[in-house]
Amino acid sequence: MKTRPPKVYVHTLGCSKNQVDSEVLLAQCRANRFSICKKPEGSDVLVINTCGFIESAKEESIDHILQGVDMKKDGKIEKLVVMGCLSHRYADQLSEEIPEVDSFFGSNHLPQILQELGGDYKYDLIGERQLTTPKHFTYLKISEGCDNPCSFCAIPIMRGGHKSKSMEHIKEEARKLRKSGVRELILIGQDLTYYGLDLYGKRRLDELLAELSDIGFDWIRLLYAYPAKFPVSILPVIRERENICNYLDMPIQHTSTNVLKSMRRGVTENKLRDLIAQIRDEVPGIRMRTTLIVGYPNETQEEFDKMMNFLRDVRFDRLGVFPYSQEDDTVAYDLDDPVSHDEKMNRIKEIMELQEEISMDHNMGLIGKQMPVLIDRIENGTAYGRTEYDCPEVDNECVIEGAANGFDPRNLKTGEFYNVEITDVEAFDLFGVIKH
Repeated sequence: MKTRPPKVYVHTLGCSKNQVDSEVLLAQCRANRFSICKKPEGSDVLVINTCGFIESAKEESIDHILQGVDMKKDGKIEKLVVMGCLSHRYADQLSEEIPEVDSFFGSNHLPQILQELGGDYKYDLIGERQLTTPKHFTYLKISEGCDNPCSFCAIPIMRGGHKSKSMEHIKEEARKLRKSGVRELILIGQDLTYYGLDLYGKRRLDELLAELSDIGFDWIRLLYAYPAKFPVSILPVIRERENICNYLDMPIQHTSTNVLKSMRRGVTENKLRDLIAQIRDEVPGIRMRTTLIVGYPNETQEEFDKMMNFLRDVRFDRLGVFPYSQEDDTVAYDLDDPVSHDEKMNRIKEIMELQEEISMDHNMGLIGKQMPVLIDRIENGTAYGRTEYDCPEVDNECVIEGAANGFDPRNLKTGEFYNVEITDVEAFDLFGVIKH
C-alpha cells in the first residue's frame, strides 16, 4: 500500500445485519482518515462484505469476488479484501480457490481488517456508523449470533452464539442516531426475542423497547422475532407506546407440526395459531410479516397443503418465501434434498398467488382512509413513502404522484411525514394524495 491513507470502497451483500457491519467499518475508516469512495473504480482497496445464508447468496457473493479479482488484474484496484459470513465460514477453501484475494476475514474481525488496511480499530467509537440508508431511517443491531437450534440454518456456524449488546451500549448508539436525524429506528438481530437472556439472566426486550421509545424516534420497528418462547411482555409496550409501530416480523418458516419438529423450531402448528391470535388480540390492528421455507426434506405434498390451509386461515399481512437450501454442517444436511428445484418453485408460486389475494384484500380496506406516510424518495415527480405498517425494501410502498390539493410531490421532502389519503391500491402497493 502507498504511504498516504488508502481510498476504500465497501460493497455490501446480504441482509441489514451485514449493512450495519459495513457502516461500522466505514466509520472506523473515516476515523483513520481513509478516503471513502462512492464507487469501486478509483479506490485503492475494495472490501466485499459477503453473505453465505443460502446457496443463491453464496453464488452472488462469489460472483462479486470474481468481479473484484478482475478489477485487480486490470489495475483498477490495488487490494481486494473479503469479509462477512461466507468468508467466515469458508475462508480456507476460498483462499485456496481464489488466491488473488489479499485477505479473508469473518463477520466480527473489524480490528484485523483495519490493521490490514493500515489503520487501528478505535475502541472509543461506540455506536459510530456512517449510514448507507437514507438519513431518516436506519437499522440498529441489538445482538449478534444465535442460540436457536434450527436444523436448516448455518447462521450460528458463521456468526456464533447469541450475544446481546448491553442496554447502555444500545441506548448510546440510538441517541447518536436520533441526534443525527434518524426518525425511524428498525431493530434487528438474528432473534430479537432472546435479547438480554445471556447478559441479565432474563429476556429484557420489553424494557429495551420502553427505553428506546423515550429517546424520541417517530417510529420504532421490530424485525426477526422467533416464535418459540416468544416474550409476550413486549405486547403491552407495542400497544401502549405510540412511536412503536404496530408491526412485527416473526419468521415462522413452516406451519406443519411434523416439519417444524424436524426443523427443531420448538413450536407446533397449534402453538403458532395460539401465539398469532394472542398477538393480534393484545395489539389490535398490528400487521404481521413472516417468512417461510418450502421444499424442506420432509415436506410432502400433504405437509405443504397443510401450510396452505394455515395461510388461508391466519392471513398474514406480509409474507416472503424461500426454497430450502441444503447447507453443509447443519443438522438437516443428512436428510438430503429430495424435493426438486422445479417443485420448490411451483410451491413458492402457489403461496405467493395466495398471498397476493390476501394482500389485495387487506389493501382494499385502506381505500378512503388517511394515515401518516414517511417519504423515502422522490423520483421523476413521483414521491414514494411508507405507512407504519411497512418496512423498507420488503413491504408496500405508498406512491404519491401528480398535483393534488395544492401539493406537488416534487415539493415534498424526503424524511418527512405527510397525511395521505389512500385512493387506490394494488396487491403490494398503495396510491394516495396529500391531505391538509
